[in-house]
Amino acid sequence: MGKSKTEHFTAEQNEISTLLKALAHPARIAIIDYLLSVDTCICNDIVEEIQLAQATVSQHLKELKKAGIIQGTIEGKAVCYCINPQAFKKVEHFLTQIFHQIEKQKSCC
Repeated sequence: MGKSKTEHFTAEQNEISTLLKALAHPARIAIIDYLLSVDTCICNDIVEEIQLAQATVSQHLKELKKAGIIQGTIEGKAVCYCINPQAFKKVEHFLTQIFHQIEKQKSCC
């Protein structure tokens, strides 16, 4: 979505859109699954786990970090990543609202 069009939406709508867009790739879901299974990890561990090229994994990590879904620290040559729970709380809140509204509806089209 072009930047000129985001002004028509609320800050929350734009934020949720950014989070969901960043999650909308199977490699990124695999990265999230892996990060949930370990406390922290080094980028090379992720490459070995999901078996994609280092450059590809780095690009996916960049997108996840840019959206605020993961956090990373640099320790020497190693980069350790972890899940940002606040990002998932926002997604959870948004999806909970949807499910709550669906349950309240009496009928659909």
